[in-house]
Amino acid sequence: MTGADALAAGVEAGAVAGCCWHAAKAKAAKATQRVVDAFIVGAFIIVFRGATRKSRRRCVKQLLGRRGLRPYHGRMQSTNANAWRLCVAPMMDWTDMHCRYFHRLLSPNARLYTEMVTAVALAHGDRARLLAHNSEEHPVALQVGGAEPRELALAARLGEAAGYDEINLNVGCPSDRVQSGRFGACLMREPALVADCVRAMRDAVQVPVTVKCRIGVDDQDDDGDLFGFASCMAEAGVKVLIVHARKAWLQGLSPKQNREVPPLNYARVYRLKHEFPELTVVINGGIEGLDAVQEHLQHVDGVMLGRLAYHAPYALACIDAALTGTAPPSREEVMLRMRAYIERQRADGVRLAAVTRHLLGLYHGETGGKAFRRVLSERTHAADAGWEAVEAALGEVRLHAERRAA
Repeated sequence: MTGADALAAGVEAGAVAGCCWHAAKAKAAKATQRVVDAFIVGAFIIVFRGATRKSRRRCVKQLLGRRGLRPYHGRMQSTNANAWRLCVAPMMDWTDMHCRYFHRLLSPNARLYTEMVTAVALAHGDRARLLAHNSEEHPVALQVGGAEPRELALAARLGEAAGYDEINLNVGCPSDRVQSGRFGACLMREPALVADCVRAMRDAVQVPVTVKCRIGVDDQDDDGDLFGFASCMAEAGVKVLIVHARKAWLQGLSPKQNREVPPLNYARVYRLKHEFPELTVVINGGIEGLDAVQEHLQHVDGVMLGRLAYHAPYALACIDAALTGTAPPSREEVMLRMRAYIERQRADGVRLAAVTRHLLGLYHGETGGKAFRRVLSERTHAADAGWEAVEAALGEVRLHAERRAA
């Protein structure tokens, strides 16, 4: 081996060793930070048991200071609590732009949310497709997922530039795929990291940055767990906290089971609002109708409807109308107003079923409702299916109504 070859081999070996050393150092730093975060979470629980509100806030600031954090003093986005009085939840595979357009026809005032879009996808994927929405949808929020402040700041900037009215950070999804990316509900164990992310996002945009979370995860089963997380969010500048009133079990339950199995604890969310009166608190989870909505609004600032709005969407129209003192549009009126949208989408090459799948529950519980659903399910999947298939479904509803009246 020549001297030059030996030198090159030495440089390469040194570079590899250096990379390994830096990787080990980074891994150790992350492990150390996890210990610090665990300390913060544990300290929150202790602090929020038997202390006055003033002393709690003082202790939270001291705890955040251990990680170099301070109360947020950056851009201050103004919020009006009434803007979150009625919301429709972000739901994967459901609340796409077609669903949101339909929901807007039903509810002129509800705040709509996109499906979750990951910050990584926005950084490297088809941004035009991921951020697409209709001008009629406003007010509409973009929900993002991630755990890296710089990536989330970019996602927030892209969302604001695309015209969204709010950027919402997902800290509530319990799926394995989300956990493997270290975001979603597992972040409730890392409130200081979530605070970092929120600060970066708030510094990047003028629109409100909000957080959607659970009341806890796994063994977090005390008010102090949720209150500690909320205090950390408030110190980071969050003004609106949307809370699914169930815990998430990160191991052993599927996402579907996590929406149904853990018991609802609405009272804990009510106590959260009492503890943090300056926060706009929106409650989510298992809300089944107008009576429940009105009861929740006695305790919190807003309600977020999920499966009810999707499976029985006319309930959304009735709830909106009741809260605003107006009359809801009729089901047929909504369907006829969908015609121009459907024809526009068909002209752009969108399959009819991609739109009408969201309409299946419109006549839920009504005369002819099953026939309406059957016709839409059977006749809209053909490549050339158009409005005539929808008209046929409406014809079934009219026919059943006439038979019943006869």
